[in-house]
Amino acid sequence: MRGIIENELLEIEEKEKVHVLFAAEAGSRAWGFASPDSDYDVRFIYVRPKEEYLRLEKRPDVIEWKLNETVDINGWDLKKALTLLHGSNPALFEWNNSPLVYEISDYWEKIREEVNGFFQLKAGFHHYISMAESTYSHLLDETVKLKKYFHAIRAILAAKFILATNCTPPTTFGELAINGLKPGTLPALDELWIRKSFEDLGEGKPIPALNQYIEENIKDLRSKANQIPRSEPVPWERLNEMFRDGIDAFYDRL
Repeated sequence: MRGIIENELLEIEEKEKVHVLFAAEAGSRAWGFASPDSDYDVRFIYVRPKEEYLRLEKRPDVIEWKLNETVDINGWDLKKALTLLHGSNPALFEWNNSPLVYEISDYWEKIREEVNGFFQLKAGFHHYISMAESTYSHLLDETVKLKKYFHAIRAILAAKFILATNCTPPTTFGELAINGLKPGTLPALDELWIRKSFEDLGEGKPIPALNQYIEENIKDLRSKANQIPRSEPVPWERLNEMFRDGIDAFYDRL
């Protein structure tokens, strides 16, 4: 599958006249709880030639390239990505820290660690708590999608990581669990973890022990929100410099 995805990225470059600066897996495969039949969600950041940014008419800043029912490839223009970096968009950091990288340019290699340093702790903390709450609302019905337990608990663990370390949380569920879940804390989750490796979890009855864990931790984290320091946004001057360097990277590869 890697070869197919890499070839698609090359085709995108050729047809769209862009340069892919970075491409990685997002979603369940990057988070570490994919089922055997999980989709591939590829996300990339690209740059166009300098002349394209000097046009008066508005240019598309997203490329949507759905290959088939199991492979979905979408990209953001570098200008869009850096603008969202100023607001500490959580998705950008998750892509940047994905364990499954399909393409990385010299340019992105140089700024990858710097990007992590621009994570705004308070914004990220509230994002993950809100994600946990939103996901948990779907785990209160008579029949629920069992995979959502991983989504909700991952969001809780990410918020816990921020609270404990004042750092950008890792992308994978495994790394978050090592830092935030003592072994044997949630036997029901361990059972789901084993099942998901062999089958699509599908739907089932809510799991009371996991619902209790989620509900208690959301409440606890909300009560500690004021402990998170407020971070300064990335200076526009630095983002403009990164943008200019990214445009130059288009010509460096020619």
